[in-house]
Amino acid sequence: MNKLWKCSVCGFVHQGDEAPDKCPKCDVDKSNFSLLTDEDTQKIYASDRTNDIHMNMIKDCVKMIHLCDEGIKLNLDPACVKAFERAKNELWMIKQRAKAELAGHMGKGKW
Repeated sequence: MNKLWKCSVCGFVHQGDEAPDKCPKCDVDKSNFSLLTDEDTQKIYASDRTNDIHMNMIKDCVKMIHLCDEGIKLNLDPACVKAFERAKNELWMIKQRAKAELAGHMGKGKW
């Protein structure tokens, strides 16, 4: 397992044997990084894939919401429009659940 270093200013996490000379996100110097514990490092590595899945779900929901908007705009018939509107609302809820899960992960140091 690689070492992880966290910037105390912006929260950026760096992977490597030592902290970077400056933070790639906020440009502060190396002294602002601290080595994460083995436990915190394990949390980050263990959650990496599920975070990616949640992010992809969000991205896919956004794409499908746009498709629903297109279907609504085409206005083929009332039942069709209703189906697109319902799907759009369900997709929004799925997207929000995935975002909430990511926020929970971040709050627990799993990023």
